Amino acid sequence: MKNIAFIFPGQGSQKVLMGKDFYDNFRVAKEIFDKANSLLNYTLTDIMFNGPKEKLDLTQNSQLALFVNAVAILKVIEAKYPDISPKICAGLSLGEYSALFASKKLGFEELLFLIQKRAAFMGGACKLNSGAMAAIINLNIDTIKNVIKDFKDVWIANINTDQQIVISGKKESIEKVLLALKEKGAKRALLLDVQGAFHTPFMKSAEENLKNEILQANFLVSNIDIVMNVTAKEPQDTSNLKTNLIKQVSSTIKWAETIKNMDEKVDLFIEIGSKALTNMNRTIGVKAKCIAIEKASDLKELENVFEK
Repeated sequence: MKNIAFIFPGQGSQKVLMGKDFYDNFRVAKEIFDKANSLLNYTLTDIMFNGPKEKLDLTQNSQLALFVNAVAILKVIEAKYPDISPKICAGLSLGEYSALFASKKLGFEELLFLIQKRAAFMGGACKLNSGAMAAIINLNIDTIKNVIKDFKDVWIANINTDQQIVISGKKESIEKVLLALKEKGAKRALLLDVQGAFHTPFMKSAEENLKNEILQANFLVSNIDIVMNVTAKEPQDTSNLKTNLIKQVSSTIKWAETIKNMDEKVDLFIEIGSKALTNMNRTIGVKAKCIAIEKASDLKELENVFEK
């Protein structure tokens, strides 16, 4: 397995107890969780391990939790399997920040505080507009576009697979659109566990506030590539990387295209932190093998692949 991709889930994949078995069983993971608690000056792990879910689902908690959990699992993989190293990384929405860490573009502390600000700015933008997001299953994008054009303030937020599209926008409009999409044949149309209309123009204030923070960050050049959400391509340089990261907050996430582009270059996808993206990979029909590391017991999957 020469060419390995690390992929990271986004907001909505958080669960109470996330990371607890890594915290309990691996010193390197515990160090990351404890470091995050110390830097943030509150006990993020208490929310992650004990909930309640409503508190974990809050933007300011879920974004940090997903990132810290991903880094803790990464550290365990590095310690246990030093030969496993990614050639390329990507992350869905918030997961793009985990991918920046895994691709050695920015350090843990700087990313932690950048995410804290991102979550605060997005939370502020949510208060300006009552927004919602919903996943539409088994309905093609052209049909969805044709339906949503008749509703005020509704946009395509994520193209996760050809048959899983996320719409985002004004809450009242989203609720009405769901009924219309079900009438058009959507197998399911589900509201997501998020607080607002992410990846839409409703997030423009968050994008503007985040812009200076990203421009000031000291991104590094590394030999590990990253494929970005906004373009589904690798950035040409650090300046282009920053531009794409800034745009990501209010732009459509091209995840299906990202995965298809990566699939041409890799033999193995390792998802870190959930199984959501691995399930999407199967729907997309990737040629590469896929493994998801969500719990400590999943590490045996790596042994099975790399011992062969």
